[in-house]
Amino acid sequence: MALEREFKYFVDHQDELVAQYSGKFIVIVDVKVVGAYDSEAEAFAGATKSYKVGSFLIQHCLPGK
Repeated sequence: MALEREFKYFVDHQDELVAQYSGKFIVIVDVKVVGAYDSEAEAFAGATKSYKVGSFLIQHCLPGK
């Protein structure tokens, strides 16, 4: 999976990310958050302005597994 590293970053930093971006859809590129949006559609639209599809992870930033 191409985005394993980004997902591992989310899992490893989930508590601090939730504290900062709770409920948002965050875009992760190269193990850093590059955007936070209110909906998945907004996150996708924002991410595709700067990044190629498949090069970013959109993750709903919520606590839990």
